[in-house]
Amino acid sequence: MDLHLKNLFGRFQEQFGSGPGLGPGSSTCLMKVEGVSPNFIKSIYKGSAALYRTEPWKRLRPCHLFGIRVGKDSDWSGKKQPFPCVQFIGGDGGDVGFYMFRSESDAKKMTGPRETIRVPNVELLRVSYEPEALMFPSNKRMIKSLSLEASGTDRFPVIDIARCMSSGELRFRNPTLEELRFVYAFMRAISLVHPLLQEDKDGAPKWSRMMYFETFIETVDVQWPPEMAKGHDLVAVTVSHPPGQAYEEKASSTASSTPTKYAEPPREEVFVDVRVNSNGVLRQCTLCEKEVHGDQSQCCAQCRAVVYCSSLCQKQHWKETHKSMCGLYKAMMEREEELAMKIFLFPCSADQPCKWLESLGIHQKGMWRRKCGCYAHCPLGLLPVKGGLWDSWGGLDDEEYPRDSPFHNHVRDGISSPILLSGWSEYYNLRSLPLSSPVADILSHPFTVYYILTALNISSKNLLLKGKEVILHYLGPEGELDWMPAFAEIGHLLNGSGNIHIVMVGPEVPTNLSGTTSGISSRVRVNLVRGNYQDEATYLPSPHIIVALNCGLESYSAWGGALELIKSRGVPAFFTEQSEILCVNAKQVLRGAGLHITHPVTPNPFRSPVKTHCLSNNLPSYSNGFVLGVNT
Repeated sequence: MDLHLKNLFGRFQEQFGSGPGLGPGSSTCLMKVEGVSPNFIKSIYKGSAALYRTEPWKRLRPCHLFGIRVGKDSDWSGKKQPFPCVQFIGGDGGDVGFYMFRSESDAKKMTGPRETIRVPNVELLRVSYEPEALMFPSNKRMIKSLSLEASGTDRFPVIDIARCMSSGELRFRNPTLEELRFVYAFMRAISLVHPLLQEDKDGAPKWSRMMYFETFIETVDVQWPPEMAKGHDLVAVTVSHPPGQAYEEKASSTASSTPTKYAEPPREEVFVDVRVNSNGVLRQCTLCEKEVHGDQSQCCAQCRAVVYCSSLCQKQHWKETHKSMCGLYKAMMEREEELAMKIFLFPCSADQPCKWLESLGIHQKGMWRRKCGCYAHCPLGLLPVKGGLWDSWGGLDDEEYPRDSPFHNHVRDGISSPILLSGWSEYYNLRSLPLSSPVADILSHPFTVYYILTALNISSKNLLLKGKEVILHYLGPEGELDWMPAFAEIGHLLNGSGNIHIVMVGPEVPTNLSGTTSGISSRVRVNLVRGNYQDEATYLPSPHIIVALNCGLESYSAWGGALELIKSRGVPAFFTEQSEILCVNAKQVLRGAGLHITHPVTPNPFRSPVKTHCLSNNLPSYSNGFVLGVNT
């Protein structure tokens, strides 16, 4: 029956064309690949299933070509990348899959407006997701004997190498072990980065119904499965769209993988005196660190990101480091419009925190006292509390802060489960909060924790769905020590399912609070421990996950011991930074500590909507602005 169906499909294609792909998979079987191990086949099928779950075909069409680079050219036979160009097929009809080409030229030749064109003597690697019922017996036996993971409900990948002959027919062969390694690395990397593609609405033709994307380049570390590691367990995979994108700056090929447009640094050393409009706020020269009033400072005329006290410092800094980084800074500045949260109706810029708080009527009140320096004399965690939720939220009107009450009408099929949120707009609607309420600025900390537990880490999410407890080590708490009423809100988001045990560890925990436990809600409890994480971890309950918010990883000396411990334990760990340039530094530190970044830098949907003030640059900076993860 299977062979009959294959012949039927063949005759159909001869009459009507192959459509968006080259037709069903062939009779190739991975068990026949020389040197392949059953465990690696299992790893390939797991990677394939992980990619399938991300549903790239919802947005991607065959005309969206991607450049792929796995490791170094010298790592591969012939000293070149085996299949450096990839397209996804099936998004506009037919079985889904992806094709990998020897060159971008081959991909363009075979990509027609409505169907895949058979070009003589062009070879490509195909991964087609097929229903098990239509697969050849050899593949069915392999799936059953190895208990391979399905993609979706009943589909499995068929991997083959297809060559178009001059007669128009296709000839197939099994991929080599090296080609399978390349496919594996690609699947793991693209699963992480394709959701980061940003739609380019301005660049798309008005008549086109197809989605266009902004120029994109991202590098992620992929971990080889144990059976394939050859002395190195990690490989850097760079994905670009369209193919041929490259990091123009010298430093960004290793320091940054921010998915954005990369501008070239200026070709001539031309310096223009561009004054910074900072309303009299003190700024700090990037080079000499001299403090200068905002209206007397100046910034780079190209990127407008870096602040100087004089043109002399600017010229010197250009020669020393800024020339290689200017394009990267300019690209980051261009994302300011994208990062700004325009849904809110309160002022979202706090260059001068005291004035910002005064404009909202909450200066030196409740939890907001940790948002400026006026209570710096009071130890963290020990702000005087009069009592009551209204006082904690600084006397906001009753409808402007979340009440200590459960969410209603959030039971599915009689079963309660954690409420999964996509962003601030959804939360404000659920709580019926006006968009003029500034509570998101403080709630960013607990909600970032909740977002990591329920959206970024599958194991913690599954524990909560099963009604179990998740133990979370929270490193380096500061102002959060006075924000326990805000953390109580995530207890309501759990919606009667599971518990969260947060252990806050850091040198800023007051001595008289160390060792105490606070049951801030029926489903969330917080332990406070004073000391460095590497010194105290032995005495703490083993964590399921580790987080550090606004961590400032660039000061490696403070984090060295903690990162070594995180590496040795292999526990998933997530970090947030306030700006993209801090993420660049954080990635360098993590890689220097031997940690591989498995969750790339992404904007945090629960970042604070309030743009914060940085002394030495104008880069968009938000509390918990970006998140990245290791060991995930």
